[in-house]
Amino acid sequence: MNLFSNLFKKSRLGEPFDLGLLNCDVHSHFIPGIDDGSKSMKDSIELLKAMEDFGFKKVITTPHVMSDFFRNTSAVITTGLEQVRNAAKAEGIEMEIEAAAEYYYDYELEGKMKNERLLTFGLDYLLFEVSYMNAPDNLDEFIFQLQTSGYKPVLAHPERYPFWFTKNLEHFEKLKDKGVFFQLNICALAGHYSPDTKKVAEQMIDRGWYEFLGSDCHHMGHIEIMKRVRTEKYLEKLINSGKLLNSTL
Repeated sequence: MNLFSNLFKKSRLGEPFDLGLLNCDVHSHFIPGIDDGSKSMKDSIELLKAMEDFGFKKVITTPHVMSDFFRNTSAVITTGLEQVRNAAKAEGIEMEIEAAAEYYYDYELEGKMKNERLLTFGLDYLLFEVSYMNAPDNLDEFIFQLQTSGYKPVLAHPERYPFWFTKNLEHFEKLKDKGVFFQLNICALAGHYSPDTKKVAEQMIDRGWYEFLGSDCHHMGHIEIMKRVRTEKYLEKLINSGKLLNSTL
């Protein structure tokens, strides 16, 4: 066995870790036909059954809200949620299903924040993402506005923003100092996005910077990756760290 094989073996567990210990998944796309997630109610039921098989007792599904692409409103999301709940109940799914949103930080979001109550989960946690291409302008001001409006900002999958991690993790540390919560995409630990993304995720786990772990599940391909990621030692390290808030939701 060569050195690479030894290192690979050491990075993995002997037995799959129990995702049911999380109790609740906080990031997914299970409402059919409103974003790039589930395409049909049949897909949604298949995904929900898979999540229940993992041991989750609750999922908080979070459709995209974007001004130039997925123009979902709170009414669209809550209506879709009720349809999913009814279909899941008819299929014998006992898992609790709730909805919030994954808000894209763009020119419309600040206006929405001033004119309407945004969808949150738990104790007013608000999930948001930024562009993968360029660092956002005025993010510090936006975070302050969220907090003064009573929201607790949760940055979705920070490990996926290369403009912040290619040099160092200093910007992430500044966000943590401002009280921003971080949500990790579980598939990052399998190297699904890139080796660099996996490395950054592990570094942030070492620093204790994640408060939420989410599947960001869109389709059954993500379910298959989740099956594999259960053997990653960093998944066990994070869940056993005592830092995650999933089980409080």
